[in-house]
Amino acid sequence: MKKVVFIALAALVFTGTFAWADKATEQEVRQAIIDGNAYVRKNLKSQPEGYSKDGAIEFWSSGGFMQKIPANTRPEEYESFNINVKHIHVTILVPGQAAIAHYYSEGSMQPKGGAAISNYRTRVSQVFVKEGGTWKVRASHWSPMAGGAGTNQTALVE
Repeated sequence: MKKVVFIALAALVFTGTFAWADKATEQEVRQAIIDGNAYVRKNLKSQPEGYSKDGAIEFWSSGGFMQKIPANTRPEEYESFNINVKHIHVTILVPGQAAIAHYYSEGSMQPKGGAAISNYRTRVSQVFVKEGGTWKVRASHWSPMAGGAGTNQTALVE
């Protein structure tokens, strides 16, 4: 009987630890998205340290080809950026190590040297990995919502 009670208590502690790790992962990834968006709004450029040390693979809202983003770089700069992220849903793959986030990105923007986009509305899926205690983007897919516009960028400028 003592053995059964011990196993039951151990199972509860083990399960509780995973539930806590899942919640922490979800909150950290959600905050990384919110903070990254706030950085762009304030600085009018993408947060370069937001990407994995291994870079990332992306599909952009322009409908262009797959892009390979080098480590710790992101090319966008903006004349204006008034984008909000909404309805963030995080799916944990490995607690504290990897997760996928799905959310909406809506508002208006004007990339430097580009046309203003007054009705930017996209669905976003991003894969995040934790590196050095920080959540980093490893892959992204941005697709325009019906009635909304994506960007017009189709390739990295080197």
